[in-house]
Amino acid sequence: MAPGGIENPLKPFRLAFRKNSYSLQERTLIMGVLNITPDSFSDGGRFFSFEEAIAQGRKLAAEGADLLDVGGESTRPGSRPLPEEEEIRRVVPVIKELCGQISIPISVDTRKAGVAARALEAGAEMVNDISALRYDPQMAGVAAAYRAPVVLMHMRGEPETMQIDPHYDDLTGEIHDFFRERIDYAQGKGIAPQQIILDPGIGFGKSLEKKHNLILLKNLGVFFDLGKPLLVGPSRKAFIGRILDLPPEEREEGTLGAVAVAICNGAQIVRVHEVARTRRLVRIVDAIVRCGGKENRTDRAGEEDEKFIGNGGIR
Repeated sequence: MAPGGIENPLKPFRLAFRKNSYSLQERTLIMGVLNITPDSFSDGGRFFSFEEAIAQGRKLAAEGADLLDVGGESTRPGSRPLPEEEEIRRVVPVIKELCGQISIPISVDTRKAGVAARALEAGAEMVNDISALRYDPQMAGVAAAYRAPVVLMHMRGEPETMQIDPHYDDLTGEIHDFFRERIDYAQGKGIAPQQIILDPGIGFGKSLEKKHNLILLKNLGVFFDLGKPLLVGPSRKAFIGRILDLPPEEREEGTLGAVAVAICNGAQIVRVHEVARTRRLVRIVDAIVRCGGKENRTDRAGEEDEKFIGNGGIR
């Protein structure tokens, strides 16, 4: 059974890398975010220098990240594409250095095949493509050649325009159809079925007013029949800011709440900026949703309630 009692048809799935492999049936994986950008929505400029980026990557690994996602191009709403050579200049030296200092697999967050190829050559082992292999027609071939796991993310439009009144007639149905088409495309290009991960794209072409992000977090089970692991990245997103009326740097509690709901509803990987507190939360949520026990106490409910109240319990 999936978390929350939803039937999850995902067969035993092992995410394999050169040095590590993870069974997604055993526990939720945490992907730490390392943005080497001056303009990302939540931490732009904080880790832009080489030294700061290395220190942050080491910190996230030490705090318990299972994967490290390194990106050099901001994809916040309204952002424009970064020239490929500049993106390579930002991420490749950091990836190369971190590969010698941390033991966890490194993912490159890019939609450009040239960047992915250079990053994989430098030691990255996974590609996180927000365009789901649509932006660059060479991307699927690069991932297949390196036998790299790939995250296929749903996004309506492009980062520059994605939040201009995104509309869906059937939110979950349209994203489900998108995933099915992208899976077929990826596998047709030589990417192995067990190397495909799906990301519904929280905050990417989703309306705050229409509560698209909340609906997706509540209905992740819609995607179970596709037979792929689900990655969810709610960290510090605008929907949290809208609900709590807080800036990105103050959205950690909201992020943790969203992460807990995502795990309960079937996410196997969560992508976050703050790893240490997320690790503690994930351990608790996993312990509850994966315990496997269902005790039927209906016939004793009244008796137990009476004992509880009689001993000073609070109703």
